[in-house]
Amino acid sequence: MDKKKQDIAYFISFCIEQYKNEKGISGGEAIALLSEYGVLEYLAEHWEILHTQSRQWIIEDIDEFIRARKEEV
Repeated sequence: MDKKKQDIAYFISFCIEQYKNEKGISGGEAIALLSEYGVLEYLAEHWEILHTQSRQWIIEDIDEFIRARKEEV
């Protein structure tokens, strides 16, 4: 795995861990939720910008992304 892919994987793992802790859900529940709304792909596509933000900002961005996806349905 090249360095960029490894960095993205670490970042996504960090986001999953922080999101599950913030919401009080299991890792499996967090992955299911983030997968359902395409958050994991979003995080991977925009990691260069997102990884420079604070933990709280990322969690709020994920919540906003999920809300927007729910409204699309």
